[in-house]
Amino acid sequence: MKNIVVVGSQWGDEGKGKIVDWLSDQADVVVRFQGGHNAGHTLVIDGKTYKLKLLPSGIVRPNKVSIIGNGVVVDPWALLDEIKQIGKQGVRVDESNLILSEAATLIMPFHKEMDEIREDAAGKGKIGTTRRGIGPAYEDKAGRRSIRVMDLRSETNLDSRLENVLQHHNAIRKGLGKKIYKKTELKKQLLEIAPKILRFARPVWKKISEYKDKKAKILFEGAQGILLDVDHGTYPYVTSSNTVAGAAAIGSGCGPDTINYVLGITKAYTTRVGEGPFPTELTDKIGKMLGTRGKEFGTVTSRERRCGWFDGVLVRQTIKMSGINGIALTKLDVLDELDEIKVCIGYELEGENIDYLPAAVEDQLKVKPIYKNYEGWKSSTKGIRNFDSLPDKAKVYVTELEDFIGAKICSISTSPERDDTILIENPFDNAEKRSGHWNI
Repeated sequence: MKNIVVVGSQWGDEGKGKIVDWLSDQADVVVRFQGGHNAGHTLVIDGKTYKLKLLPSGIVRPNKVSIIGNGVVVDPWALLDEIKQIGKQGVRVDESNLILSEAATLIMPFHKEMDEIREDAAGKGKIGTTRRGIGPAYEDKAGRRSIRVMDLRSETNLDSRLENVLQHHNAIRKGLGKKIYKKTELKKQLLEIAPKILRFARPVWKKISEYKDKKAKILFEGAQGILLDVDHGTYPYVTSSNTVAGAAAIGSGCGPDTINYVLGITKAYTTRVGEGPFPTELTDKIGKMLGTRGKEFGTVTSRERRCGWFDGVLVRQTIKMSGINGIALTKLDVLDELDEIKVCIGYELEGENIDYLPAAVEDQLKVKPIYKNYEGWKSSTKGIRNFDSLPDKAKVYVTELEDFIGAKICSISTSPERDDTILIENPFDNAEKRSGHWNI
């Protein structure tokens, strides 16, 4: 086997789209295993830009199978709209190249409204969600009252499931003075789209098992980043799913022995969308410059991202949490104009030096970064495809990052273009060497 999990090693937006696209060209199957249409990937292929939310990155390439796993929460209307929009760009999506888990939870209109109600009511305590109903849908999944893809097959079953979930939501809505959802109208809407959704529905665990037997190369694609993991991230300012590499097995129904290699996508600086702790955040002109040069706006929401220096402590921490074997370093060229570049190598918390981010949000907000300073290279790295062609000071920056975080940097991205990449090691080659071993 040559199977790879790709995860973001920071707070998401690390440039996974480009890397996953490059890897999907070598893969046979691409699996999305968590999240929803709150997280997007931007792909640039032959000058054409594709913005994906729910659809796996492999969908834009011919002769690849894309899978949406059981760990994903799916807005069925958003999925159909995305299929329609990408079809306008010449990408065909049908049963031959898209499989949707029959066990995936569906996002309902009342989930989105509940997301909005909570964020608006939270004031300064808001999480900074995308208001797309992701969290409320995962809550219903954990509460065993969600509607799943398979429920669309039976009108009788759908009626029962709607009765159950609306009993819960309407009680809350009534207490908040909001309109009550009528089961008949929602049921009608779901039955109208059911055939369009069910055409893709399959037992994903079974399909992946079949692909394993055929020795297919499987690429597991994570959304967001490890620091947004509901268990291991900066809680409560996190997403509602597990974003660590281990979630690939759970969110697709395969055993841990399916995974041979974990690739962490890592930006050469740090960004974050929404609220929450950010020890190395820059609110000065340098932070603004990073955002401008890096085009740091969300694929899904267009929200401006917060920017800061590379946090080596956090990346080293996420590498350990997710069993990351190799790092794909992205957006190195964004740093080209800086006179000085800083890297966080430790924290100070109430007068004590610590080498990790503590779990309590109160402490996370108090930590002060300890920096190591590097001279900027002050020359363009954009489009460079060979490590030896990098400026000497850029080489120092990259190699010292690698030493500090404790994981091999196997590629360096020097522009959004797919081919502007310095390839040091191919993860699929390493996955073959590690085949049969669980590395997470």
